[in-house]
Order: sequence, then structure tokens, then C-alpha cells
Amino acid sequence: MEQGFISLDSIPGDFDLQSTIESGQSYMWSRDDGRMYEETPAYGGTAWYYTAFSRPTNGEPSVVRVRQHDHRLEWEATFDARDALVQLLRLDDDLEAIISETVDDSLVRTAYETYRGMRLVRDPPFPTLISFICSAQMRVSRIHGMQRALARKFGDTIKFDGMTYHAFPTAEQLATATESELRELKLGYRAPYVASTAKMVAAGEAHPEDAIGMDYEAAREYLTRFVGVGEKVADCVLLFSLGYLEAVPLDTWIRGAIADHYPECDRGSYAETSRAIRERFGGTYAGYAQTYVFHYLRANESPSE
Repeated sequence: MEQGFISLDSIPGDFDLQSTIESGQSYMWSRDDGRMYEETPAYGGTAWYYTAFSRPTNGEPSVVRVRQHDHRLEWEATFDARDALVQLLRLDDDLEAIISETVDDSLVRTAYETYRGMRLVRDPPFPTLISFICSAQMRVSRIHGMQRALARKFGDTIKFDGMTYHAFPTAEQLATATESELRELKLGYRAPYVASTAKMVAAGEAHPEDAIGMDYEAAREYLTRFVGVGEKVADCVLLFSLGYLEAVPLDTWIRGAIADHYPECDRGSYAETSRAIRERFGGTYAGYAQTYVFHYLRANESPSE
């Protein structure tokens, strides 16, 4: 076992691990105590979180555990995870500079102040694609449960520090799943979408990371070739995995915010409304504003989630 810590004094801007992981932007992490999405305090917590995944450098199934404590990020892992944590949790983002470049707006400002230190994630592309295909009309806790079920059923088993973990399945592993097996895991009508998309990636027909380097709207259009991926899901993959920080997924909460706070941005079509709210949120880092507003509205206005 390898272990270490990252001093939070060494990163640009604040950091809040709990808000980052439990804000509904990532389904690749879990809490050791099993209490994901049970509470959303204004700042922080000292719970241990873990993620299990296949490392892109060598394909090795790996586990990382991390917690925020005494103004540092303590970690233990099956490998030296410092660089991986910087990547996954975007610790290299200059959060204060990003906030200063987004719109000075009362709703956005309140969300920033309430969850100060929340960062966007940079999750692996294929798991992100699958998790947001599963996200349609689902609460965040249900989406998270689906991903854990997929990992237990189809992913690699990893023994670490006396515990058993399950990595999210690779495309090749998930491509072996039948629709009936996926329905047994409560994926419902999403089951054929997940099965078809996994087969596409495993066969080399398309990969989500192939969108990297395209202009934003072209990248969004590219991702819609995957079965079950519309413009909103594509925006989620772009924002939470592929580094398109201008992406603004138009989910229920953001559409509600548009109706209540930015009605002038409702242009009818997804593409035109997306452009308008992206500009309203400041352009380059509009996805940060979106994620703060989403988390703030969901945490403070929905007792069911």
C-alpha cells in the first residue's frame, strides 16, 4: 500500500472534497461509511472516499482512498496516487481565477459562497459516458447505485488493505453483458443503450475521448453517435471528463434556473438555449457556474434527493 498527503495550501484556491464528490457530477466515487448523498453541509466533512478504476497508463485495476483532514488531502492507494488525484479532482485548477471570470450574478454568487471549494471532476471517459447514459430521469443516489451494481457484476475485483473493491468495468467487460442482465441491475429502458454503447467502444467503432480537440459544439455532436446519448448527456461527458469547461448541461435544475432567473436565455432549442446560458454564465468557465448552481438548487430545494 502506498500513502501520502497533498497539502491544500499548495493548490490554487480552496478545496472541498465532499461537495466535489457528492454534487452529482461524478458516480465513480463512494463513501467508506456508505452514506453517499445523505447530507450536504455547506462545507466539508472528513469521510473517507474511494474509487476503483482501470488506470489509463497500463490498464491495471487500482484503488484510491482519500479524505480531507487538517487542511490536507490524505490518501492511500494501490499505487502512487498523487498525480492521479490532481488529475481526477482538478487540483490544478486555479479556482479563484475561474470564479473571478464567471458572471457576477446573485444566484451564482450564492452557490459559490455556499459550496466554496467545490471543483469539477475529471473522471475517466468511458465510465462517465455510461453513468450519464444511466442518468435520465433518475435521482443522483439511484444513478450512483447503478454504477456500483455494474462494477460488482462486471468489473475487476481488487483486494486492498483487507477490503474487497470492484473497479468500474472496461468497455470490453461491459460489452459481454446481455440486456436482461442489465435490466436485472435496475437499468430499465437504459439497458439496451448501455449494452450497445459498450459494444461500440469495445469494437473500436468510436471512443468518447476522440472528441478531445474538437470545437465544443462539434465535440458534443460527435458524442451523440453513442446509443442513448443526446445533447444533455454529451454535455455532461464533455464537462465532467473531457475538459470542456464551457459546457452547460441543460438538466431539469438548470432549465428551472433559466425559467426562474434567466428567462431571456430560453431560445426554444437545446443548442440555442445552451449558447445563451453559456454566455450568461461567462463563456469559458460556464460549466463551473452550472455545476455550482445545480448543486445549490438540488441540495437546498429538493428534500427527495
